Amino acid sequence: MVASDNGTELTSNAILKWQEDRKVEWHYIAPGKPMQNGFVESFNGRLRDECLNEHLFANLRHARELISAWRNDYNHHRPHTSLDGLTPWEYHQRSVKDQTLNRAN
Repeated sequence: MVASDNGTELTSNAILKWQEDRKVEWHYIAPGKPMQNGFVESFNGRLRDECLNEHLFANLRHARELISAWRNDYNHHRPHTSLDGLTPWEYHQRSVKDQTLNRAN
């Protein structure tokens, strides 16, 4: 399932046809309620501010290269406060027991 807002880029005929052809279930959040999809709203804001708004892409290949580099940094090198200062990769490498420990202890 894909959850998204009701923006024109996600309600176009092309997206609706793609979704229908692939039998992908689609859920639109309520208008004016971005917190119904808070994680992706936060991520999209960072991607837009730190990558998309910072570059003029010469072509699709160039865009893919820059976005891939940004994604690599985001997932492997940048600490996330929601993960207690670890990178997503470091957090993933921890054991299940370590991941569920009460952080207050």
